[in-house]
Amino acid sequence: MIRVLIVEDDPMVAELNRSYIERTDDFSCVGVAHSPKEARSFLANDQIDLVLLDVYMPGQDGLSYLQELREERASVDVILITAASETKQIQQALRLGAIDYLIKPYAFDRLHTALEKFKHHHTFIKSSGQSSQQDIDALLHTEAHQESTQILVPKGLTKTTLDHVLDVIKTFGGRRFSTDEVAEAASLSRVSIRKYLKFLASHLFLDEQLEYGVGRPVYYYKRTAKPMKNDQFSI
Repeated sequence: MIRVLIVEDDPMVAELNRSYIERTDDFSCVGVAHSPKEARSFLANDQIDLVLLDVYMPGQDGLSYLQELREERASVDVILITAASETKQIQQALRLGAIDYLIKPYAFDRLHTALEKFKHHHTFIKSSGQSSQQDIDALLHTEAHQESTQILVPKGLTKTTLDHVLDVIKTFGGRRFSTDEVAEAASLSRVSIRKYLKFLASHLFLDEQLEYGVGRPVYYYKRTAKPMKNDQFSI
């Protein structure tokens, strides 16, 4: 069983992440720490394999705590979770050894993918006293194969409409856009478009940001560096 510690100051988000973990085979949430200070106590007294670490917390932020873990050579892996998507922050997290980086809000499928990827590596390392070049090549090949596998379009969405939405999104180029802009350009309802945009964001094809102003909150999206190919999706 892979033992996971959640470090998150928001109780609702922490409970949601706990439920996600408990829904994933071979994973167990051993506790929730609401700050790096509480996390230190868990790590000192329990065996933890993986930490789900929020970036923005009062007192000490997640990135500085991750750096602290690396300086202490703590034998624990980290998935960073944050509402921000700044490139420099992501780059710093990866340089500090974060195995994945999730941007809020994210769907269960995205966290599930991160957990399954970690399990694959964790199982390989635990079962291999020594690794040959062939073993390493097989591990990396499997990862590359998983990344290139077609993504299944969920029930309630259609491949035809998704292709149409993708084509519309590509016309916006690198600028950000709202749900209403896509709905108007695609000649589809806002409710329907919202489902497709959430799906694409959950698979990291889009960055999603919620902004509050006068009236209802507005979701804005922007294409990520990950290529959006219509033939990647299947039904």
